Amino acid sequence: MTTTEGTIRLTTAQAVIRWLANQYIEIDGQQMQVCGGGFGIFGHGNVTCLGEALHGVRDALPLYRGQNEQSMGFAAAGYAKQWLRQRFMFCTASAGPGTANLLTAAGLAHANRLPMLMLCGDTFITRLPDPVLQQMENFNDPTFGVNDAFKPVSRYWDRICHPAQVIQSLPAALATMLDPADCGPAFIGLPQDVQGWTYDYPEEFFVKKVHRIRRQSPDLAEIEDALTALKGAERPMIIAGGGVQYSRAVKELTAFAEAHQIPVVETIAGRANMLATHPLNIGPIGVTGSDSANAVAERADVILAVGTRLQDFTTGSWTAFAKDAQIIGINAARHDAGKHMSLPVVGDAKLSLAALSVALDYTAPESWTGFARQQRAKWDAYVAENVAPGNRPNSYAQAIGVVNDLCDPRDRVVAAAGGLPAEVTANWRTLDIGTVDVEFGFSCMGYEIAGAWGARIAQAEQEPAQDTITFCGDGSYMMLNSDIYSSVLSRKKLIVLVLDNGGFAVINKLQNNTGNESFNNLIADCPTIPEPFGVDFVAHAASMGAEAEKVVNPAELAEAFKRAKASDKTYVIVMDVDPYEGWTTEGHAWWEVGTPHITDSDKVRRAHEDWESSRGKQRRGV
Repeated sequence: MTTTEGTIRLTTAQAVIRWLANQYIEIDGQQMQVCGGGFGIFGHGNVTCLGEALHGVRDALPLYRGQNEQSMGFAAAGYAKQWLRQRFMFCTASAGPGTANLLTAAGLAHANRLPMLMLCGDTFITRLPDPVLQQMENFNDPTFGVNDAFKPVSRYWDRICHPAQVIQSLPAALATMLDPADCGPAFIGLPQDVQGWTYDYPEEFFVKKVHRIRRQSPDLAEIEDALTALKGAERPMIIAGGGVQYSRAVKELTAFAEAHQIPVVETIAGRANMLATHPLNIGPIGVTGSDSANAVAERADVILAVGTRLQDFTTGSWTAFAKDAQIIGINAARHDAGKHMSLPVVGDAKLSLAALSVALDYTAPESWTGFARQQRAKWDAYVAENVAPGNRPNSYAQAIGVVNDLCDPRDRVVAAAGGLPAEVTANWRTLDIGTVDVEFGFSCMGYEIAGAWGARIAQAEQEPAQDTITFCGDGSYMMLNSDIYSSVLSRKKLIVLVLDNGGFAVINKLQNNTGNESFNNLIADCPTIPEPFGVDFVAHAASMGAEAEKVVNPAELAEAFKRAKASDKTYVIVMDVDPYEGWTTEGHAWWEVGTPHITDSDKVRRAHEDWESSRGKQRRGV
């Protein structure tokens, strides 16, 4: 490393890491590094140069050793969610399969609009040693490789072909990750030779810089259009999405709803925007929602959708609302604000809600608000019965009820894919704001433990006294469990609830509900398995250093959970649940599923006809 006047000679890798370590963000008046560190698995594509650079800043940018590249990406996503997209982690992987393993995680971050930086090895830019180990050769385009597969799942993508490029590429990547509208994963391919090449960088490039996340003011004409629609509403409703939390607009949302007495329903990503006890919180909406929210949604004439991308589990594949209902979309992203012929209000949720509230002289009719509250009371009664232990088979809902009763209000709850997102969304009663992470944007099995580990790393930076609790099915556990070991190694305690129903039970339920026979989902129903047997999850978790035990019923689960809370180590509790009984049967909106139009099975044909009978309720829009 040499310097001349105004410049410093560094390798490309050293420049990337030095610049990253000097980027800060201001959060609530406090400055901190915008990058909290990274997750890494080294290989020949990143160890010699990027590894050398990271070693030099190992205290400033802690590097957590991953066990699986996909799970590293999930952990980075969990970290970003906990920090409300204000901070992020990087992931570094070697060229070839190491980097390719990050594709699914990039898809998850893209779908959920989460910042994550991928610093990935690439083949040699000179091509002199080609073909190299782990290189995918494209016979007709030598520039086209594995890393190009990340273009559809990245908000920003670049391949560094010369050291000087990072001067432009790194600020552009960071600007994307911090932009409320374009937020998502950034991918930077680092060819193995270019990583070690040197360049005389301007010293000012590495000066500490403090960033702030932009708040875009809404257009006044769009506010006026929204006001006109709201003033004419007889049955208004608010859909609160995950963007409410990312905008730090929870107080504004609550104040707006209270000032105008408008019922609020929550999306899956928007769970924990309001406490369960708030009188205007009418419950979760949609396919995995509540009877209360869906009853309000189908009657609402004006729908204020705040910070939501209106995915099909929210909209019931666009059957949850009246066809003539007017949607107003408040969103920082133009793409999301105007969906389904919404009146768009493109802007920050906090600023937009404040602007609307100041100018809105309106209160929803008491008859409408009273109806919504009555529906919520009915739903609360159903949930109370659904989660209560009793003389019946063990269920997800019962396990959720036990944890809900015993956890600390600030504990973070994590779930993903399978049956647990629906069960947590429907049955969890929010104890504090921003404490629920149900990953259903990409519906990614395997996120549960890895995402919880990333959340725990972030949570320890914020409020170390609280726990991170993850609900995990046996199918997801088998898919990706290695971050139990990661959490033990890094001393980032998790409480993992493994609810074993003998396979992929929720997909088996969908299979049965569409008239099909159970096939290849439950272990017992796989024709290629001569002698089915269960996994000893307790022994497996214990082998990775966790404390672990198995319980037989919700009462034992309650006592085990108390022991888990008291422990200072990752704690795994296993309980068998019934694959057929105990599912939450209420609260579901229609969901479009492709079913066979012709079949030799009468059951499948009848199910297809029944499914299609609801299609007439589907809104047509763009």
